[in-house]
Amino acid sequence: MKHTLLASVASFALVGGAATAQTQLEMTSAFGQNLPILGTAATDFVSKINGISSDVEFEHFDPGKLVPALEALDAVSNGSVDASFATSGYWQGKINAASLFAAVPFGPEAGEFLGWILYDDGAELWQRMYDENGYNVKVVPCGVIAPETSGWFKNEINTVEDLQGLNMRFFGLGALAMEKLGVSTSLLGASDIFPALERGAIDATEFSMPLIDARLGFYKIAKYNYFPGWHQPSTLFELLINGDVWEDLTETAQNQIEVACLANITTNLAEGEALNYAAMVSNTEENGVIIKQWNPEMLGAFEGAWTEVVAELADGDPFFQEVWADLQEYRAGYKIWSTNIYLPRN
Repeated sequence: MKHTLLASVASFALVGGAATAQTQLEMTSAFGQNLPILGTAATDFVSKINGISSDVEFEHFDPGKLVPALEALDAVSNGSVDASFATSGYWQGKINAASLFAAVPFGPEAGEFLGWILYDDGAELWQRMYDENGYNVKVVPCGVIAPETSGWFKNEINTVEDLQGLNMRFFGLGALAMEKLGVSTSLLGASDIFPALERGAIDATEFSMPLIDARLGFYKIAKYNYFPGWHQPSTLFELLINGDVWEDLTETAQNQIEVACLANITTNLAEGEALNYAAMVSNTEENGVIIKQWNPEMLGAFEGAWTEVVAELADGDPFFQEVWADLQEYRAGYKIWSTNIYLPRN
């Protein structure tokens, strides 16, 4: 474990003249700092916590500098890395319920999702998921974004038959639904997607929001960009801290980390909401992107496939069943509010 206790030479207690100790933590991110919204969420958190705390300081590392992005959970749990900034959907291959705390197809949008996490049972269940699967980590909700696009394709997709046989980069639970419709999926990190598209290893991809996808250059190869993001109506991000490291932190440091993450949720959501429309205009007017909306038949097919996936994941997995039931109960209650209070979308 890399964290060390360093004396802060600039700060002395008034009583006794003793220097305060500051815990230094190395944090790996699943997203490179060159990426808007995703990458800046991690660096913004580091700036926030380092700006308010004299008890703890974080150092940010891009994916691969300490460990590959998809190995961060194990690395934090075993103590080889102090902390990570990622999304729990990256651990879907290890834990069936992982993506229920990341992005749920046809599921809650950002406000509804945060309500379940922060004011219902979501956060408790999220921590239990790691505890009951033997991971020595503390999880703190630390970011959220609005819907993503649902894919970049080289050719227009009008029917389920047009999907069959495609190789596609896809994330989380949505990938399992796509496989029901004849798509072969793989989960690639951001830096690996464009080369895979370029050499034909994959035929299509989804990754994130228009501004982020534009930075990665998908439009150079796949011109058809489909909406809405049925597979990720919103996406949560997590800060994981090694459990022993967390316990060693002062209560003040723990509180400051949680407060910095709450602030980060706000700025992360606002950044995505503010910047993506300009990227969509630029994509169409400068990059030749053709924006498409899924027709009702395709959305129905996606939702039908997702319903099958849920039933299969719940079968024989009591924890998945518990989380899914809790989320559905919350959403049923939330619907009483949302269907009455919000204006209909045009």
